[in-house]
Amino acid sequence: MAEIVVLGAGLSGTLMAYELAPKLRKGDRLSVIGQGSRYHFVPSNPWVAVGWREKSDIEIDLDEVMRRKGIRHFTQGARRAHPAENRIELEDGSSIDYDYLVIATGPELAFDEVPGLGPDGHTQSVCHVDHALKARAAFERFVENPGPIIVGAAQGASCFGPAYEFAFILDTELRKRRIRDRVPMTFVTSEPYVGHLGLDGVGDTKGLLESEMRDRHIKWITNAKVKTVEAGKMTVEEVGDDGAVVRTHELPFAYSMMLPAFRGVTAVRGIEGLTNPRGFILTDKTQRNPAFPNIFAVGVGVAIPPVTVTPVPTGVPKTGFMIESMVTATAINIVALLRGETATAQATWNAVCLADFGDSGIAFVAQPEIPPRNVNWSSKGAWVHYAKVAFEKFFLRKIRLGESEPFYERFVLEKLGIRKIKQAS
Repeated sequence: MAEIVVLGAGLSGTLMAYELAPKLRKGDRLSVIGQGSRYHFVPSNPWVAVGWREKSDIEIDLDEVMRRKGIRHFTQGARRAHPAENRIELEDGSSIDYDYLVIATGPELAFDEVPGLGPDGHTQSVCHVDHALKARAAFERFVENPGPIIVGAAQGASCFGPAYEFAFILDTELRKRRIRDRVPMTFVTSEPYVGHLGLDGVGDTKGLLESEMRDRHIKWITNAKVKTVEAGKMTVEEVGDDGAVVRTHELPFAYSMMLPAFRGVTAVRGIEGLTNPRGFILTDKTQRNPAFPNIFAVGVGVAIPPVTVTPVPTGVPKTGFMIESMVTATAINIVALLRGETATAQATWNAVCLADFGDSGIAFVAQPEIPPRNVNWSSKGAWVHYAKVAFEKFFLRKIRLGESEPFYERFVLEKLGIRKIKQAS
């Protein structure tokens, strides 16, 4: 019988475990390694940061769910993977052996690559629920003495949606508090244009997002490289198409949230044949690592080349729907290998995103995520906000129940449907 280990218990790791568990043979054993026992719904972090959600609203105790599903759950975290030995070393010094490993760790947040960036520096983050709680406390202090706000994504970032969401959510909250007129806002991004999203745009995301920023009086700087962040001041280099610095901005701020670049986690980074230079897991079309064929990878930790070369480095986002397709393909492939068959299933890598703006939002569908696409569509409206609220409730309920169905596909394609989305717009 086989030992299957899932390294990581975030979005991709939890979905991976749920989907694998009912497919395994009698006698196979499934283990999940996470950091702590609590699952948090990361897309809700911008709401936590302005007080629209509490931490308890978006967290689930995975210990109880995993136990109910017959999955071993290790919460001490992983110190290092040893793929040549088919072994994971845990933080407490113990080890877990495996026949098949699925790496679903997500990323490490590279705040240290920009001096002064991050929760331990002078900017806030919504990448983790604890960061969002700190951002909320800082925001409450800010509203007592308002000033300029900077929101955006640093060079090398690959997840831009939450930056746009948070800028517009802040705008909505500031208007509710009747102090928006006292707060100049600037969006700073490494993207070559507003709405690029690391995907060279989807539908008319450029026009839709630029229009939204104009309507909300948010200025922007694109092709931006954050040089340093000091208390109350961000130095930003604006780069031309040739990569040369064309202008240096010294931007004052009283509050800032900047998304960092991602890299692979310490447990896997630097293992030859397993990762690229940034520490992301190398995979083939079946989500399988070429050097270690009993290792698969899903989620944000997977290495995907940039869609286009940009003057300032930008990465490719991995959306929930895309991650879900990686999980399904990986589950099919591991089960095939256990039966002595060939692993041939491939992920679709489609992207469906609901970006909430507090009182409206933008939805986009990219099928596949990497151009050229069969579907390349985006739309704006208040319905997106309500759809995202509904999805949060739907998703958390399914995680709490331990259900293994494809959540994103069912909610977006069955409950809303691409045709229904277009009609709603």
